[in-house]
Amino acid sequence: MSNASNNQPFLNRRIVITRTQAQNAGLREKLENLGAEVLDIPLITVTPAIDKTALVEIFAELGSYDWIVFTSANGARIFFEQFFKGFDDIRALGLLRFACVGRATAREIEKHHIKVECMPKTATGESLADALIDTDSLDSAKVIVVTGNLNRDTLVQKLEDARAIVDRLPLYKTEKTNLADNPAAADYREHGADALLFTSSSTVDSFVAQSASLRRGEKAKQPLYGSIGPHTSETMRENKIPVDFEAGEATLDAFIDALIAKL
Repeated sequence: MSNASNNQPFLNRRIVITRTQAQNAGLREKLENLGAEVLDIPLITVTPAIDKTALVEIFAELGSYDWIVFTSANGARIFFEQFFKGFDDIRALGLLRFACVGRATAREIEKHHIKVECMPKTATGESLADALIDTDSLDSAKVIVVTGNLNRDTLVQKLEDARAIVDRLPLYKTEKTNLADNPAAADYREHGADALLFTSSSTVDSFVAQSASLRRGEKAKQPLYGSIGPHTSETMRENKIPVDFEAGEATLDAFIDALIAKL
């Protein structure tokens, strides 16, 4: 194999990325540096949707909580935006311990020089609940779970079953985008792609909901479908979308490694 092929394994490959517009930039850059032609088709948007009553009540008692739990980088980012609107000193967090799913979420927390004390190897809410239970710190502990409109109930249920006192803090909503006038979607319909990358269950749900806007023509190339992790793969299978490859861990680098191995 030539050095060019080694350095640019995606040369002459078309890859569809489906994250939010804001999050796609980093993935696009990584893929383009490896030679890919990237079709940017954001299938979801994530925007703040703050339950102000819950926010005021939780912030008023912030020092009384033992853990705060995040399941997405968006939740962590919006939490700190709101925190610094109400407080001018990070010490207002008191002895609050931080738990999260995934390296991207951990990085959002670590930006503020805060240690993540609990993060499971598998990036799922269920695994996070199990990891927290394994700390033996939940009996009567007060826990904040930062949520969006599409979060599953499993995490909260498992924490409550472990005798934690859980307060939800809804901070964001995830919605499907409108692809009717998206030029990259039109390009995909006409030409297809070598691979299409799903980065969350919500991107899969939006792909299915907007199948008419993404239906390929007869001569368009059939892509391989990739998943960033177990929950996304489960949603793909539920919707009869083949899981051609899955990231070994829920990071962009691991996702890209899985794609290189498959292509």
